[in-house]
Amino acid sequence: MTAPRPAPRPSSRADHRPGSRAEQRRRTEARILDAATHVFFGAGYERATIRAVASAAGVDAGLVMHYFGSKQELFRRVIDAASVPEFSEAPGQAAEQILASLASRLTSEPVASLTILRSMLTNPEAASAAGAAIARYETQIAQAIAADDADLRAALIGAITLGIMVSRHLIRSDELATADPAEVIRLLRPCILSLTADHSG
Repeated sequence: MTAPRPAPRPSSRADHRPGSRAEQRRRTEARILDAATHVFFGAGYERATIRAVASAAGVDAGLVMHYFGSKQELFRRVIDAASVPEFSEAPGQAAEQILASLASRLTSEPVASLTILRSMLTNPEAASAAGAAIARYETQIAQAIAADDADLRAALIGAITLGIMVSRHLIRSDELATADPAEVIRLLRPCILSLTADHSG
């Protein structure tokens, strides 16, 4: 059984000083996460190694393990770094935020998100870590839906978003691969508005 990690101590102003030990650690962690994102994307979760991540980040493999503990935890941190912002609890605003986020990702999907999508389709460990992130995303959406079946509606929105991203950026075999993002959002808006509409009345 893995021993629980100690709770992080509150940061002080001194921790953010250039050259401080805490600041150096943050920079090193960020460099490792950036390297991990590209290694996971290029090799896939299964073939990616801590040694390859360390080499890409210019650090020792032992330091990667010291900071992150395991490949699965490193992948989870990559997912966390790519997480979407929280949505408004007002149904109309939430729908527009969902559509705006999707429009941005249709135009240029971040490497971190593509890494998650590609890995979750091929490896159970990666799918488990990605599934937890998707569940958090859907929970945020459900909180903005005033309906008895809010969880189901949020799951449908999550499935629609995930399917669009996989089709456009990974499969790339149909009209969606080259479609104008604005046109996709225009066609999708009535569906998202309907799913997030206030059904409490």
